[in-house]
Amino acid sequence: MKAAVKHHAPQAEYYFDEGCYITELSNSADDPGVSIARARVAPGVTTRWHYLLDTAERYVLLAGSGRVEVEGVAAQPVGPGDTVLIPPGARQRIANTGEQDLVFLAVCSPRFTAACYVDAEPGTASD
Repeated sequence: MKAAVKHHAPQAEYYFDEGCYITELSNSADDPGVSIARARVAPGVTTRWHYLLDTAERYVLLAGSGRVEVEGVAAQPVGPGDTVLIPPGARQRIANTGEQDLVFLAVCSPRFTAACYVDAEPGTASD
């Protein structure tokens, strides 16, 4: 990894088919050990069931209120300041239960790549 400052670029936000909006804050091949993305889930939305192959993920809640479901742990309410630890291969999803956007950091190690994402929504080819 090289020393750098990466400035937030809100215009880089994109919609991800999982059901949320993503802004990659740090995700590059020159720093393969970790990636950091800002995720935003609109009110009333629940993301699709999914898991990550060989990649651990942490959600660090910044704003809003939600309910997170992670394989092996009972569904729980989450809000600002909470951290959710998600082991590699654990099915997961998060719902926005509030009236404002649910915003959290998704910190992955090693870094997130499209190849590690598996859609596990019932009725899909990977369920």
